[in-house]
Order: sequence, then C-alpha cells, then structure tokens
Amino acid sequence: MRILIAFSSLSGNTRDVARTIRARCEALGHAVTWIEADVQALATVCPRNAAHDLYVLGSWSTNGGRTPPEMKRFIEDLVLAVGKPEHIAVFGTGETQWGEEYYCGAARRIAAFFDTPYPRLEIEQMPHGERDAATIRAWTDSVLALTHTLIETTAHADTPRLHA
Repeated sequence: MRILIAFSSLSGNTRDVARTIRARCEALGHAVTWIEADVQALATVCPRNAAHDLYVLGSWSTNGGRTPPEMKRFIEDLVLAVGKPEHIAVFGTGETQWGEEYYCGAARRIAAFFDTPYPRLEIEQMPHGERDAATIRAWTDSVLALTHTLIETTAHADTPRLHA
C-alpha cells in the first residue's frame, strides 16, 4: 500500500508518534511518503501524483484546541490536489491540563473535516514507554486492516450494467 504520513509538530511529540507509525508501516512492507508540514509542501514531495491508498495526518493543538496554520495549509493543498481522500486516519498529541475540551482538538477537527470512518489516536504529551508504543502499534494495525478491508470492498464492487 502507498501511505502518506503528514504531520505538524511543535515540540517533537507529534513527530515521535509519526515516526512510530512510519516504522510500523514500513516494517509491514508499505511504501511511506513522509511530509513534515512545518517545513515541506505537498507539491515539493509529491510533485506529479499525490494519490496514495491511505493518508495519515497528525497534529498538535494550539490556542484552545485549534489546528496550527501549517497543518491547515497542508490540508488545503491536499484537498486541491486529490480532493477529500476517502481513506484518511488522524492522530494527535495534546495536554489534558488545558482542559478535556481542548485535548487533541486539532486531531478531532481534522477527523471531523474529512468525516473519517477511522478511529482517532490521541496521545497525552509525548509517547512514553512500552504502553504508548503498544497503543500506537495497535492503532496503526487497526488503520491498516480497515484500509485493506475498505479497498478490497470497493475494488471488487461491480458497476451497474444496462441491458438492452
């Protein structure tokens, strides 16, 4: 499967989660395109064809659970390039100390914008130890399994035929 992982990270926490997701995807034999939305644009990484089987977007949250501007720009570029992808999974990092209503707000907003059927991954601050690593691996595995199921279901759908 071709997977695009794009994220925005302020302190490196979201980047750490993205690295774990990428490592899991690559270990399972998937081709991964890596975009750090803070410093890279979709057009420079995927100049000709931005189409992937799965898009995995990650973000930290700013100012009351908002999506950072660089992630908003990336999402705008993605929608212009390929429309709203059908297979999009979202993860985020955040701090519950700012209030549960703001925790991972960007991930929640992005998931709502794309109306994704995938579960969200939310990590408190930075990933710590084996427990968070196992959570990230399990989430990644569930996203990959769901994508495979959704692709298989659509790939074998028979188009309607008109008979004379």
